[in-house]
Amino acid sequence: MYSYEQRLQAVELYIQLGKRVRATIRQLGYPTKNALKSWYQEYQCQLDLPRGYVRSKRKYFQEQKEAAVRHYLDHGRCMAFTMKTLGYPRRQSLAAWISELHSEARVRVVSKSEQPSRSPELKQSAVIALCTRHGSANSLAQELAGRCKTVGFRG
Repeated sequence: MYSYEQRLQAVELYIQLGKRVRATIRQLGYPTKNALKSWYQEYQCQLDLPRGYVRSKRKYFQEQKEAAVRHYLDHGRCMAFTMKTLGYPRRQSLAAWISELHSEARVRVVSKSEQPSRSPELKQSAVIALCTRHGSANSLAQELAGRCKTVGFRG
């Protein structure tokens, strides 16, 4: 961030050099071309620059946040679907809104230590059954899950 004096110096030099962006930046070593152009536009409108940086307005209203979280909760808790359907927000914003408005609905990632343990023999038999199956993979998975419960595995 540049001080008021630095921004004003850049704009005045820009005007003095005939509004040549590269020459101004080369001489000062700052700012970017887009920053210089926006400072000049502000200067042109008000014949001065704002003393400090103005914080931008909120991007989303509370109603929009609530609508996004409601959509997320009502449609299978899928962030990608919510963002695609509504056209907003970013993933990080949606996650923050969910935590803020419905902390109990927070997305929970299961670590490997919490996943059920399977023996190598069971894994091998599942792969063989999958490769030699006659029905669908889904029905085979349900059958194997039923076997795991009767054998005493968590799942």
